[in-house]
Amino acid sequence: MKLAYTAEEEAFRQEVRAFLRDALPADIRAAMAAGQVLRKEQQVRWQRILNGKGWGVPLWPREWGGTGWPPVLQYIFKEESYAAYAPEPHIQSIALVAPVLIQFGTPEQKEFFLPKIANGDIWFCQGFSEPNAGSDLASLRTKALRDGDDYVVTGQKMWTSGATESDWMFCLVRTDPAAKKQQGISYLLIDMRSPGITVRPITTFDGWPRTTEVFLDAVRVPVRNRIGEENRGWDYAKFLLGNERIFTAHIGLTKARLQLARDLAARVPVGDASLADTSQFLEKAAAIEADLLALEITNLRVIADIERQASQRQDPKASILKIKGAELTQATTELLMEVIGPHLLPRQVDYLLGVTQQTIGPEWAASIPSKYIHGRAATIYGGSNEIQRNIIAKNVLGL
Repeated sequence: MKLAYTAEEEAFRQEVRAFLRDALPADIRAAMAAGQVLRKEQQVRWQRILNGKGWGVPLWPREWGGTGWPPVLQYIFKEESYAAYAPEPHIQSIALVAPVLIQFGTPEQKEFFLPKIANGDIWFCQGFSEPNAGSDLASLRTKALRDGDDYVVTGQKMWTSGATESDWMFCLVRTDPAAKKQQGISYLLIDMRSPGITVRPITTFDGWPRTTEVFLDAVRVPVRNRIGEENRGWDYAKFLLGNERIFTAHIGLTKARLQLARDLAARVPVGDASLADTSQFLEKAAAIEADLLALEITNLRVIADIERQASQRQDPKASILKIKGAELTQATTELLMEVIGPHLLPRQVDYLLGVTQQTIGPEWAASIPSKYIHGRAATIYGGSNEIQRNIIAKNVLGL
């Protein structure tokens, strides 16, 4: 099964494919193919190449550098990028905070931040979760007290991915402790160089310091760095999370991993044939592919519906994408783990971080265990799947 594309769409695919072949630097392609962690310099370099082409921020409006591509072209671009081992754009900056700025920011905020985000000059991290406010995000306790033209922010953020390399953080803070928990929250942009900020890396089970905890001790944040109105931050956060759930479907990535599983399975001998020819492997791969096609069609429909909406309210059906996308992310990494079989190795963090170029066993197997381990969190981050089912029951099914 496959989607049918028009001749114009197929011509666009060939254009993207040729660009990626010629423009993607060899060192970045090689690191991505090996499953290594890219350095910030590599990610920024690729973002600037894309931005120079006019493809750096395809989902943004044209007035801020967007491409104006319809959803199907966006999908083709993402598919070909994954297939070519091109890095994703910096999600927190380009796909999360930027749409909030475009929708709710002041003209001054847009002029300052958006061009810099598009060119990779500014990286954002997301300061939402706290030790006791994860899935129940509205229970956050980080407080911001107004003091003249500043807020004084004190509290702690948890699971703040990329904070060690980020220049700014978009952060939810409580500005009215007497209000109901979904109210009294404001949305601030905080310079990570501000006095009073301490970032402590957290090494997760896969061996990578992917995420951090951030401590804010009387950090002064200018009021001009607040997005929208005071105490309306929950509305802006819901807008952002709707966008995040669209992107956590990770359809292009799942397609690439499914193809990788097929390619690797063809290398594994089973009798006179290969693992790729066995009924067990074929059944599992076909089931993932069928679910993936259904998810892709649903994702395209949700994005098209959002683009047609006149309101700022995000489509609650995006939660369906989050649930199924997370499950398929896990299914493909599980299939990969079955394929590598005897090459199931311990974590090779040094290799994946580029500290050493030597691997234990074949190079193609080195990154798969870490992909599998990290994939276990897919049903948690961005709002756990249990929370997403509650959203669907209430806002889609009306239960």
